[in-house]
Amino acid sequence: MTAVWQFLSRRQGKGGRLTLGDWLSYSYLVLGFLVIFLPVMWIVLNSFKSAFQLDKQDLSLLPTDFVRVARATVNDADGKTIFIMADLPDWVLNWKDLDEGERSGMDVDGLLQQYSDDTFYVLRSHLGQVDGLARQLVADRNLPEWLPRYSTLPAASKANFDVDAVLASVNPDEARLLAEWMGIKPFKANKLISQILVTAPHPETGEVLQWAVSNINPMNATTPGRLVVGDASKVVKLETASLETQRSLRPSWSNYVDPLQGNANNINVNFASCYTNSVLVTVIATIITLLINSMAAFALAKYKFRGQRLMFVMILATLMVPPAVTLVGVFKMITMTGLSGSIWGVIIPGAATPAGVFLLRQYMLTIPEELIEAARMDAASEWKVYWKIVLPLALPAIAALGILSVIWRWNDLIVPMVAIATAKEAYTIQLCLLEFRGEFYAAEHYRLAMTVVSLIPTTLVFVFLQRYITTGIANTGMK
Repeated sequence: MTAVWQFLSRRQGKGGRLTLGDWLSYSYLVLGFLVIFLPVMWIVLNSFKSAFQLDKQDLSLLPTDFVRVARATVNDADGKTIFIMADLPDWVLNWKDLDEGERSGMDVDGLLQQYSDDTFYVLRSHLGQVDGLARQLVADRNLPEWLPRYSTLPAASKANFDVDAVLASVNPDEARLLAEWMGIKPFKANKLISQILVTAPHPETGEVLQWAVSNINPMNATTPGRLVVGDASKVVKLETASLETQRSLRPSWSNYVDPLQGNANNINVNFASCYTNSVLVTVIATIITLLINSMAAFALAKYKFRGQRLMFVMILATLMVPPAVTLVGVFKMITMTGLSGSIWGVIIPGAATPAGVFLLRQYMLTIPEELIEAARMDAASEWKVYWKIVLPLALPAIAALGILSVIWRWNDLIVPMVAIATAKEAYTIQLCLLEFRGEFYAAEHYRLAMTVVSLIPTTLVFVFLQRYITTGIANTGMK
């Protein structure tokens, strides 16, 4: 650290004074650091935020949790009723984010016994009890078999069934249960939505009261809210600057734990398996790439044969072909060779890279011919010349290519989509990250956390291998 600080604190001026060049250099260094560091820190800090905090687009840097209440909407014969429910357990507010194992451990029946009337109906719907209770009722009362599929029937088919007669055959509470289950008006599905509890003065009376708001956008002058105690059916516009919230620091560690254990709600992939697949693909593909490219570079740099220059020009010409053009050919090759659905379908197509051959060839040209001739005079085989002399001397270039290969393979999305999109057990990290964004469900908290996890290997590889790039570049083995 002392050597690093001495390097960073150097000054051009006499007596340690800062010159214009120093100011420009340090400004450029700080700017570059911020450009690279700030986005990474933003991802890391947001990866610990809960799904609720991200959904509310909270702009705070730290992962905090608001004190929350629930807005309940109940539909019945008298119309829509809206009211606020406070002091509900956290697991009720976060019910949609719990997996099956976590839900089974909650005392749902005990909670429902504490409530009645509208609060009971909305909690019954929110906690997913309507379907099970309705099916049990159909079985116990020997009701018609078409009831479970009634809600999925087209309107013309529904007219063929006498729903009113079925509802009249049971008591009012059971009729309401069946009506909510089948989606019969006016008993639509009841809703319970988690909202932020804020304290703010009433815009008309000035009395400081508690309100429930959906989200808080500092850019908006007003924020719509509903009274926690009182008539919650009316929406009141509150001054955003006057809102006061209660929050506590609460990192959401489950963002990391659940996907790595395969317990992420509504996500049907195991990220730990995807991580393992990416490690295998990256390691094996990088080793094969370095081996094939270094052999080709050795031949092009140290051998003289007919068509050598033409072959090298053809290799370089492939750099001008966009990868999208060869995508159909890659797909056919993977399918015809039976590699579809296997990680080998990701590894083999890019085993040799023209950029790698060019990089290693240019570096091997700097290795003196005298070393190779001396080795041959000592009866060294061509493999031994390559393995014992050329390869060690080309280590800086190989390290550079290794870093590039790791980054290419680890971040590759196109080839895995072509080769293993139909086999989830072979998914790599990039394909798994796509699973966290669905049409009806967006798990941004999981995706941010797993993005941070996916950054770790490439960061470590660069930290430990970059020294091979900056040292020994000019060393050719001659003393």
